[in-house]
Amino acid sequence: MTGTLPGHSALVPVLALGDILLVSLQGELHDSVAEQLQQDITERIAGSEASGVVIDVSGVEIVDSFLGRVIAEIAANARLLAARTVVCGMRPAVAITLVELGLTLPGLVTALDVERALELLRQGASAAAPGTRAGWA
Repeated sequence: MTGTLPGHSALVPVLALGDILLVSLQGELHDSVAEQLQQDITERIAGSEASGVVIDVSGVEIVDSFLGRVIAEIAANARLLAARTVVCGMRPAVAITLVELGLTLPGLVTALDVERALELLRQGASAAAPGTRAGWA
């Protein structure tokens, strides 16, 4: 699912892989695009049976405090809607920058790559009782 804002080309696509949403961030994300992405993901979770979100940041060179906050808010919104979020593909320089900015993102689950992120979400889902959606704290 993609959308557009006035003055912007296609926004970040949110792909559905079964009950998991995959978002791959590439390059620099302008503030308005990041805010729209947050809204798009929240609406997709609410309007579907999505039980998890994978945010792949391997294509992002720099994460500033705003983008770090948006990622944390996406995870918080997902958690409120009974979905789990895994951030993957974080480069060492990005991790260092987040720590230097004081954005340790408590409660956010991370993985090295998309494959491991999907495994984490699927393992969590298989641990849930039949008919329920697994949720992480």
